[in-house]
Amino acid sequence: MSAKEKLIVALDVDTAGEARRLFETLRGSAGMFKVGSQLFTSAGPDFVRGLVEAGGRIFLDLKFHDIPNTVAAASREAVRLGVALFNVHAAGGGEMMRRAADATTEEAARLGVAKPSLIAVTVLTSMDASALNETGVEAETVEAHVKRLARLADASGLDGVVASPHEIAPVREAVGRTGFLVVTPGVRPATTAHDDQKRVMTPAEAARAGADFIVVGRAILNSPDPARAAREIIEEMEKI
Repeated sequence: MSAKEKLIVALDVDTAGEARRLFETLRGSAGMFKVGSQLFTSAGPDFVRGLVEAGGRIFLDLKFHDIPNTVAAASREAVRLGVALFNVHAAGGGEMMRRAADATTEEAARLGVAKPSLIAVTVLTSMDASALNETGVEAETVEAHVKRLARLADASGLDGVVASPHEIAPVREAVGRTGFLVVTPGVRPATTAHDDQKRVMTPAEAARAGADFIVVGRAILNSPDPARAAREIIEEMEKI
């Protein structure tokens, strides 16, 4: 996979118009585009469908976390949208993830389309050990908790996980299966502020650590020249 194909640009903007302009500007400079909760709530599923119809590969980052039946139904809708990748929260448990995986496979087969990759969020990159403790996870380090959730996701039939770049190696150790995807947010060029991300790496560091995909938002979106910023990130990854 090329460095460009590994780059997912997060369309974390306020409006469909702004997102569409960025998509058109960056479509030759990234392998995939992430639509998260903000944009999906603002623009809706028809906007996602429009990007797919325009040839975009979309990561639907809605982190489904609900009762198994609801998450299975949402997973079927994600398949119908034509996205390439979407996610659920591993904290929802094994049954929820198994139902999501089964629904994804069944709906793709029913429609005769390629099955999107389904991945599980382990620990948000905005969280550290203190934040985990607040939620009642007190007996484990962040790394140990990520490894536990990665093993559960794999056992539940998912295609991979979302994890901080610092947890790439531990995830590989925990799962050990060829083809298990690790998608890494919390990636910042060395010259960019970390903002609310606590467990971060540069694009080159994340690629060197073995990330299958890296997600970059503000470092590209806030640049006066987003296409150039994306190209520089790709070039940085190509040097490893």
